[in-house]
Amino acid sequence: MEQREIILRAIGVLTETQEMMRRIGSGEELDTDETQLGKLVSEVFPAVEIPSAATAEEAAELTIAALMPASVSLVEAFAYLFMQLARVHDEGREDVTSTDLLRDIALRMSEQESDE
Repeated sequence: MEQREIILRAIGVLTETQEMMRRIGSGEELDTDETQLGKLVSEVFPAVEIPSAATAEEAAELTIAALMPASVSLVEAFAYLFMQLARVHDEGREDVTSTDLLRDIALRMSEQESDE
């Protein structure tokens, strides 16, 4: 999965989380069986196959090698979005909500994708 797609999916996670928080605040019950975060994690992280003869150290090394790139990609995506939100906050802008900013980022990234 490309980094742009991971960022777009992370926007979906943040948007869903905002909606979940709104619903919790209004006393609604949530169905969290199929969250965007769960879907993203299951799609980004690869299955790790460990040979039966592998030692514990070898198993750990194989697991780290398989999961590290996905972990870094997820952290980068959420860090990027955090920095975008923090920049707007630090500028004291009250004309842009977090939802508006996330929507704008998603639109710009989608347009870049279609231009390629």
